[in-house]
Amino acid sequence: MQELLKRNKGLRRKILIVDDEFIEREILGYMLSDQYEVFYADNGKAALEIIKKEKLTLSLVILDLHMPELDGYSLLKILRADSELRRIPAIVLTSEKGAEVKSLRLGAADFITKPYDIPEVIQARVQRSIELAEDSIIIHETERDELTGLFHKEFFFEYGKRLDIQNQNMPMDAIVADINRFHLVNELYGRNYGDEMLKKIGREIHQLVDKIGGLACRSDSNCFCVYLPHSDDLKEKLAAYIEKFDELIGDKKISVRVGVYLDDGNDLNMEQRFDRARLTCRKLRNSYSNCYDFYSDELHEKELHSERLINDMDTALAEKQFQVFYQPKYNITGDRPVLVSAEALIRWFHPELGRVNPGEFISLFEDNGLIQKLDTYVWNEAAAQVRKWKDKFDMYVPVSVNVSRVDIFDPKLPEILQDIIAKNELPIEKLLLEITESAYSDNSKQLIDTVQGLHENGFRIEMDDFGSGYSSLNMLTSLPIDALKLDMKFIRNMCANHKDCRLVGIMIDIARLLEVPVIAEGVETKEQLDILKKLGCDIIQGYYFSKPLPADEFEELIIKEKEVNKHADN
Repeated sequence: MQELLKRNKGLRRKILIVDDEFIEREILGYMLSDQYEVFYADNGKAALEIIKKEKLTLSLVILDLHMPELDGYSLLKILRADSELRRIPAIVLTSEKGAEVKSLRLGAADFITKPYDIPEVIQARVQRSIELAEDSIIIHETERDELTGLFHKEFFFEYGKRLDIQNQNMPMDAIVADINRFHLVNELYGRNYGDEMLKKIGREIHQLVDKIGGLACRSDSNCFCVYLPHSDDLKEKLAAYIEKFDELIGDKKISVRVGVYLDDGNDLNMEQRFDRARLTCRKLRNSYSNCYDFYSDELHEKELHSERLINDMDTALAEKQFQVFYQPKYNITGDRPVLVSAEALIRWFHPELGRVNPGEFISLFEDNGLIQKLDTYVWNEAAAQVRKWKDKFDMYVPVSVNVSRVDIFDPKLPEILQDIIAKNELPIEKLLLEITESAYSDNSKQLIDTVQGLHENGFRIEMDDFGSGYSSLNMLTSLPIDALKLDMKFIRNMCANHKDCRLVGIMIDIARLLEVPVIAEGVETKEQLDILKKLGCDIIQGYYFSKPLPADEFEELIIKEKEVNKHADN
């Protein structure tokens, strides 16, 4: 629009004169036709048709107030209520003093009194109204998002700061709304569908701000910020706002997540309030049970802790604060359990924080991409350990390592893994790759192609947490899988819950159909072991046999296994 206005600076602008008096129209048109391309209408209804037809090029409407069919007042109201037509300025023609004030309140840009002034005065009023309107359009489009009509982020925060200065005693709440999984909208339905969704939400937010005051902006592609006067009942109202957003979206797979910072009088500035609201919103992105939350000091402490872990990661890798533990896997298909492999599990021993729970940093590093560094570290440590055990005990103990979705989308992944195998002089099948079922359920062609490529090169692929995701049986039959590893939550409840026990049996049957072994993790009791053995499970992992152990303690299990094998041979 800005470029269009600039290009049109030297062109004859179009104006529309609306008056039911023929002579009045002609006189006014004669005054302006040297400078403008003039259109005429003799009533408001005809004028509205011309305005709608020429809305993109019309620069001004000169409007008599008293006309048949649709008078000037009514036409002014229609123009101001339409988001596309309101940009066109209107000058009213009147001989009534009271009408001037009423017209200006309805949105008129100026007025021309009857009988007409000298042509130069009318020409100057027309030129001034057009220039002010065009300047306003340029300013509006600079400060506002073209798609939603809300402020751009920079103007939003600038106006918000001024609002706080002018109303120092007015508490303000900060709200951040984010469309969860919005990238899927564009992928599944196309960019136009996604844009239409953003427009609907933008209009709803605009109406909210118009109704109760405040400011709003589209801060990122699918994120909105709303700055509202503090409301004690916002918690009650918020659910209704989100329900309205979900109705506008009309797709149960896509929803709005909202994080709120309620003004508690602690003198935080506007940007700090939105930092906290954004943090709260971000914590909800992978939640399917809660669509909104309110900032708390506890959440802030967790964020500070997370930031510390992120900042300390590189040092931790360099100083080997991360240690790989190994949990054994035993084949239970024979007369006695046989040690067949192990899973590599990471542990962080922080010099100041002590032992950091993996639940605190694994998902954190997955979210920001740092998991690649950690995974590569584990792969190298695990492969080197397999080599050490082979050299020391003349026995291979294959180790399974986790491969995250972030790793899979790295085009260098096969090269990295091949280099690790070559550096440690290992048979390729001795480093087992665990990939979670939820990664497969993304059904990304790149993901599936990468896994197939790894399998074709000789790597063995284990599907981890089977039963927790959404893989179809059709997908399972077409994917390269060498083992299914059952989600431990089924094992945990198997003895007490008949349904879970039956589900485990069904999943083992699926593995039989695929002709791959089944691994059950989280086995803690003899009862669980006996049930799994009866159901036909192949391999067991869990505290029943051993907790995860440092490499030197794991060696005791290798020694024990070799001794048992030696006695069996004799």
